[in-house]
Amino acid sequence: MPYLLIAPTILLELLVHFLPMVAGVVMSFYSLTLFTLHHWSTAPLAGLANFRLAIDFNGPLGSALLHSFEITVPYTILVVAISWGIGMVAALGLTAEFRGRSWLRSVLLVPYAMPIYVAVIVWSFMLQRTTGVVNTFLVGDLHLLRNPPFWLLGNDAFWSMVAAAVWRWFPFALLILLASLQNISNELYEAAAVDGAGAWRRFRAITLPSIRGANLVLVLALFLWNFNDFNTPYMLFGDAPPSSADLISLHIYSVSFESWNFGLGSAMSVLLMIFLIIVSMIYLRVLRRGGEFNV
Repeated sequence: MPYLLIAPTILLELLVHFLPMVAGVVMSFYSLTLFTLHHWSTAPLAGLANFRLAIDFNGPLGSALLHSFEITVPYTILVVAISWGIGMVAALGLTAEFRGRSWLRSVLLVPYAMPIYVAVIVWSFMLQRTTGVVNTFLVGDLHLLRNPPFWLLGNDAFWSMVAAAVWRWFPFALLILLASLQNISNELYEAAAVDGAGAWRRFRAITLPSIRGANLVLVLALFLWNFNDFNTPYMLFGDAPPSSADLISLHIYSVSFESWNFGLGSAMSVLLMIFLIIVSMIYLRVLRRGGEFNV
């Protein structure tokens, strides 16, 4: 009976996740382009040629992929670190009793509850050079800048993308951290305060160790989601982002659906999947050496 009950879920999981993944891996070994897509079953076998093109960093395709990787790494680190930091500060503030706490907590969770396409489109309008709220506030109201910047062009595009992603993800960090903090007994903090421990000492000695398990899963989830982030750059810049905002997921999309080279795009996706699996395994192995953790 237990196997019968979970069979529909397993079947759905296979159809939604496993089969497309296998299809992508198989496609990476074929020369699947605009000219062979119609009869994809008879496309010529490319072997490892697509992978060689993707990792040939001296060639145009490989160097472009490497550039996207070099943009994605700092983007992911910044979004994860800032989202975690804001989420932690907000969670610590919301653990205290004060009037309007429930209302403030609901307001802070709005960005995560909002559909991501709507959220990023709002940011796109806000960052417009002449009509955007950001430039109107910084230039027209506060007079901090003389000329309105092009937030969606050049190097500023990278920081605009980071800001939109942080606004989207910090409520998720807040939600996880707040739930974890509420499970810590106040008696631990009271005993530490009696022993003379300050706020920073209590945070390092009690708070962080107590939420270690949730922190590990939270950071890993934010890392995986943001390294694969496609929605934020695509909704901000379309299918032709500035060089500073060319995240690897959007780059693979461009190779696959604009250059119509599905074999090469699949090979890049497989390489990305392998990289993320290796990083996740190393992350979990290294942290498990520091002690067992539970969520």
